[in-house]
Amino acid sequence: QVQLVESGGGLVQAGGSLRLSCAASARTFSGFNVGWFRQAPGQEREFVALISWGGRYTTYADSVKGRFTISRDNAKNTVSLQMNSLKAEDTAVYYCAATTGWSPDVETGYDYWGQGTQVTVSS
Repeated sequence: QVQLVESGGGLVQAGGSLRLSCAASARTFSGFNVGWFRQAPGQEREFVALISWGGRYTTYADSVKGRFTISRDNAKNTVSLQMNSLKAEDTAVYYCAATTGWSPDVETGYDYWGQGTQVTVSS
């Protein structure tokens, strides 16, 4: 069992930056690929980024490519999402999720989910 807890959300002006963190409870966390998703009000949850268990491979949604960077520190059981050049349309609840597979935007492929952290970007 892996418990995931997101943090770092908040209110930021457009053009600003935030860094989200996903902390895991289990030492086996290093064996999981970890992704970030987001859900804006009235919209379906969507894929944002995914990082492989060792950190070598990453993939991003087109909407965040070049602005967001996913990284991980397995020694600290954390995965981070650095978000730069934020836009109003980035406003959403952001979730991290762990998977043993590599199907980035397939939610059913993720085994564990956090509760989410709110990111609000004011224009």
